Amino acid sequence: KSKSGLSNARFWILVWGLGIAGQICWNMENQWFNTFVYAKIAKDPTIISWMVGVSATATTVSTFLFGCISDRIGKRKVMASVGYILWGIFTIVFGLTQYLVRGSTETSSVLMAVGVAVVAADAIMSFFGSMGNDIGFNAWVNDHMNDKNKGQIGAALATQPVIGTIVGTVAGGMLVGSNDNYMRLFLVMGVAVILFGIYCLFAMKDSPELKPSKRGTFAQQFFSILNFKNYIKNKELAWVNLSLSVYFIAFNMYFAHIGNYMIYYLGFSADMMGYIEGVALVLAMLFTIPCTKLLNNNKAPLLCFISTVLNSIGVGLLGLFVRPENVNTNSIWNPMLLIGVLLLGMGYVLFLQSSTVWGKQLYPEDARGQFEGIRILFFVLIPMVVAPLIANPIIKKSGEFVDENGLTAYLPTYTLLLVGAALVLLTIIPLIPAKKYHDKRISEKIAEGKE
Repeated sequence: KSKSGLSNARFWILVWGLGIAGQICWNMENQWFNTFVYAKIAKDPTIISWMVGVSATATTVSTFLFGCISDRIGKRKVMASVGYILWGIFTIVFGLTQYLVRGSTETSSVLMAVGVAVVAADAIMSFFGSMGNDIGFNAWVNDHMNDKNKGQIGAALATQPVIGTIVGTVAGGMLVGSNDNYMRLFLVMGVAVILFGIYCLFAMKDSPELKPSKRGTFAQQFFSILNFKNYIKNKELAWVNLSLSVYFIAFNMYFAHIGNYMIYYLGFSADMMGYIEGVALVLAMLFTIPCTKLLNNNKAPLLCFISTVLNSIGVGLLGLFVRPENVNTNSIWNPMLLIGVLLLGMGYVLFLQSSTVWGKQLYPEDARGQFEGIRILFFVLIPMVVAPLIANPIIKKSGEFVDENGLTAYLPTYTLLLVGAALVLLTIIPLIPAKKYHDKRISEKIAEGKE
């Protein structure tokens, strides 16, 4: 049994059920919300740019706000339950925004109003998603972690984002289908998340060791996250997080548009796009599993360098050699496209795992919550705010056309991928000093006989 008296079976049902449901829902937001905008609202990257930036801000604020509240009241269950239920509800509400366009003349003013509604719905969904998943579920798992289960929990949490990406991409494509039935996707996913939230109300128990932690007033505790003094002292972690930020600025710049690139530029249907990405990501996960053993041998910097290069090569191949005229949109078998997405996926999975393990082992034990909040700034907020500022003008410059309604529309083309392939290599610049501090720390540990 767990610390809270949960049976082993119920504990792992919660860990895997809530974890996978959450990761699929995040994948749906990152992958299918953007293609939904192009299919149902307007082919305008500006809506996606605002959606990505505002939702990232909402996620960050939610993490800090509910993290502080959760610590002060000493409860995780209520955060997970209420958060997941509201997350599911607003996932469905997001899908309903498509009906705001129906029956209206698609003028610029109408599309602007609908665009605002789409951005707002996504932000609210992200706000409660972070409450349920980041603060409720993840903190609850950490509360129940001990020496006996930490290896199993660590493996589960590391695997779930990859499984969520694969299942979300393939199942999402199947649910959307060739007829662009996005409401079916949002309804199925929303109901699933709501059901897990309801299950939490009855099945989840907080750890008996979890006590209210009040450090001064609410405002003092909330804004303590902005105290960077201890963070700046840890130079290795500062460079690791900077590397993380640079990498995901480049990654989010093109990946937010990869679905629209494959559907509207190359000409694939949504379900075929899901199959192609799914196959490539499964292979990417299998290829990277042996590499993760190197993490236990202090090879995180090497893996980060390798994954950066792999990602650049993969994105570069797509940008250089894949065109609408040389792909078969009725088949998964498109060798150059598959190789490009495979290398892209390998680089993504490997970098995320390596940088996460590398960074988290540098957190001081008495400030893990604060340092996790700082990581979110570099991993979520900065990349998702900066990336659209780069991608938007590139798409508008290289992919402009006039649609059937006489409105100017924009498609992501190979130009975006070529810029992304070059930009991701900038990650190597902060990785160099990060590796220097890493090697120094490991050498000192070896000298002390701790390694």
